[in-house]
Amino acid sequence: MSSRTFNWCLVGLLLLVSTQSFSQKSKAQLEKEKQENLKKISETEKILKETASEKTSSLGQLKAINHQIDVSEDLIKGINKEISMLNGEIGDLTIVTKAMESDLAQLKEEYADMIYNAYKANHGYSQITFLFSAKTFNQLFLRLKYLEQYSNARKRQVAQIEKVRDALNGQKSSLLRKKEEQNKLLNSKIKENKNLNTLKGKQNNLIQDLSKKEKELKRELTERKKSIEQLDKVIADIIKKEIEKSNAGKAANTIALTAEGAVVSASFEENKNKLPWPVTSGFVSEKFGKHPHPVLKNIIVENQGVDIQTQKDASVNAVFTGTVATTAFVPGMNSVVIIQHGDYYTLYAKLKTVNVKKGQVVNAKQNIGTVFTNKDGISELQFQVWKNNVKLDPEKWLQIK
Repeated sequence: MSSRTFNWCLVGLLLLVSTQSFSQKSKAQLEKEKQENLKKISETEKILKETASEKTSSLGQLKAINHQIDVSEDLIKGINKEISMLNGEIGDLTIVTKAMESDLAQLKEEYADMIYNAYKANHGYSQITFLFSAKTFNQLFLRLKYLEQYSNARKRQVAQIEKVRDALNGQKSSLLRKKEEQNKLLNSKIKENKNLNTLKGKQNNLIQDLSKKEKELKRELTERKKSIEQLDKVIADIIKKEIEKSNAGKAANTIALTAEGAVVSASFEENKNKLPWPVTSGFVSEKFGKHPHPVLKNIIVENQGVDIQTQKDASVNAVFTGTVATTAFVPGMNSVVIIQHGDYYTLYAKLKTVNVKKGQVVNAKQNIGTVFTNKDGISELQFQVWKNNVKLDPEKWLQIK
């Protein structure tokens, strides 16, 4: 085997190892994302089981199914990326394996030629005969040196054959493992695609059922708007009073912070995208801002915060250290807790029970109550974030789940 061919094979192996090392990081990340998506699907299934006992179609059920579909689609995308990455690795392994098989065949051929040529050079004589047929001492010495070099060359060639053969066996084992992993991923993809089709079927049936309840949905939408308006008034009045109080009655649009309040506010701001979720499990069932109604055509709904669907009697926790500005009851929003963090406020509505009172200082992750479950079996928290009198998107403040 030429050194050029063997060296090319080694370079190929090094490149393959480098590629696999790089892709391993990506695979680890993809695996992590897959496990997170599977956890989300499991959580949503538990939430859906609680609503299934009511035997009635509801927006909460539809939102849960919509969430499951989104997560399932993300899961399938991740599996496709894993399959694509694995296909690349299998391709690389196949190329190197074929090159090594060619190198091994060439090494064996060269070794056979070496033996044959040595035999021809000695005219079929044994090594002893070859040595003692020397006519001079100098010729004997040269023949000894030749036999030593020949023996070393054979040993090197045998060692090289063994090295390439062992490496080749290792590559074949790796290739087999990769193909087994590929089959598992393909089976997983088939399974998830079936689940996705089942979910889309349920989604379609729910939309059809809910479309027959147009009057009821519009009535619920009207009632929700009234509840939101009342909720807005509660927090807006609190913030307005705090602005007037901190500015000594002077006209202003922002709270004049004390030194302590400024520290709390700055700390809250530093924790953007890092705040813990107000419930330990669940998903955002309705996002912040304006968006189309999930069933009613040409109807735009607006959310002042986010709705988080969770499990029955889930514990609701403060997302940051602060002082309870008020507790209240708002029809349609049930019990409400508002916590002040400098010039920031967090609002927790649709509570069943409240464990804090006005003026109480609470810590991050401290329990402030439990979530309320409505007549449809939906346990959903309304969560808002304000800075002074400006509503903010809560998802931009919470940790990414």
